[in-house]
Amino acid sequence: MSQETITLLTVLVPIVGSMTIPLVGLVSRAARTAWAVALGAATTLLAMSLIPRALAGGETVVRRGLVLGLDFILVIDPLSIFMACASSFIGFLIIVYSIGYIRHEENQNEYFLLVVLFIGSMMGLVFSGNLIFLYLFWEIIAICCWRLIGFYRLKEHVKKADKAFLITFFGAVVMLLGFIVVYNQTGSFDITAMRGVPISGTAVFLILFGMLSKSATVPLHTWLPDAGVAPTTVTALLHAAVLVKIGVYAFARLFVYGFQLPPGWTDALPWIAVVSSLIAAGAATVETDFKRILAYSTVSQIGYIFLGYSVLTEAGVTGSTLFILMHGLAKAGLFLCAGIVIHATHKRDIREMGGLFKSMPLTALAFLFCAFSVIGIPPFGGFFSKFLVIMGTVKAGLVAAAAVALFTAILTMFYLLRTFTQVFLGEAKAPAHEGTRSMVAVVVILAVLSLAAGLLISYPSTLAETTTAHIMGWLK
Repeated sequence: MSQETITLLTVLVPIVGSMTIPLVGLVSRAARTAWAVALGAATTLLAMSLIPRALAGGETVVRRGLVLGLDFILVIDPLSIFMACASSFIGFLIIVYSIGYIRHEENQNEYFLLVVLFIGSMMGLVFSGNLIFLYLFWEIIAICCWRLIGFYRLKEHVKKADKAFLITFFGAVVMLLGFIVVYNQTGSFDITAMRGVPISGTAVFLILFGMLSKSATVPLHTWLPDAGVAPTTVTALLHAAVLVKIGVYAFARLFVYGFQLPPGWTDALPWIAVVSSLIAAGAATVETDFKRILAYSTVSQIGYIFLGYSVLTEAGVTGSTLFILMHGLAKAGLFLCAGIVIHATHKRDIREMGGLFKSMPLTALAFLFCAFSVIGIPPFGGFFSKFLVIMGTVKAGLVAAAAVALFTAILTMFYLLRTFTQVFLGEAKAPAHEGTRSMVAVVVILAVLSLAAGLLISYPSTLAETTTAHIMGWLK
């Protein structure tokens, strides 16, 4: 198949396939679950089959004319392929984990439909070369997020789902207004035609507002910790694979590899990133709810990705691209480990836990490995991405911002090791047991990959460096 066909299938297979899940569910629950897993696997394999194209560098643009500048455009380049592979693979593992996690829940047809549609919409977004189609997939993801956060349908859960939807929807509408301002200035929604085109500070503010709301950057972050009422599989999907990565991907696509920013914005963006990262890390150090600690950690780590992209150095851009993968693997592992613990203990306050290492050693070790990667301890994958981001910040002459980022890394070590100690060490306070085979297998795979990604860093870094070369070559 041609790369254009493969890319189109990467988008259409999960989106169209998700609509068939309730129909397959009429056959049997087992058939429905197997079909959802197959759709996730197919999406991942299709995305990964494009890796040779990414390593070759360059860009392919597929364009189909529609009306009034609303052309259907696919951009196939190292950045979109890297993001598609990372998101689809982690999404697939979360679907496998779901087999055991929600096996006793109602509304499983709706659950699997929304999760697969979630992943498919992400594929559509990362390959979109038209601002309006990017917005369209952005909003489909928001609707899936809304329904999944309120999956249990409890009154309090629905309120928090509504809160997440309202904040991110409002941000998206503001971003759409920014796209309209850009259209008025350039006469086009074609992202590939806007590279190097200067846009107004008003357009930058409006678009950035939408990105920061979706990526839960301070002060637009409050909905993300509240989203912990969702099934743990959903929070892992939100924090690691899809939702919060949308904002940083759009930032890279539009602000790093796109518009020419007006004076002042290039100086402000790194500080927005490090301040958000520091405040969220501070919140995580005083939080006691297991999932909220990890949620604040996500807000903090996303700041590093924004930082690396905003300093526009080779090391920073490479580090941020790697960070998307490394954080995705490790944070998915942390959330899914938390899911096993909460499933077993029916508690979320880490002060009420303890001594679980003896009863669930695999989960404990998986959590520790993933925590080491998020902290940035060598030789785990997270070390290389975080180191490159901080090094790139120093090379940009922002030594003070790099110092704040380094201090934030110390706070990350404090709150994650505190969480591990409270949950898994000490005296056992309640009986517990390991999760199902599928659940434990997934967290072990993510933990091993978090380590392997560091030991074999040359492989993911080659793709990340190709992405950086593609972007920096255009900037020069």
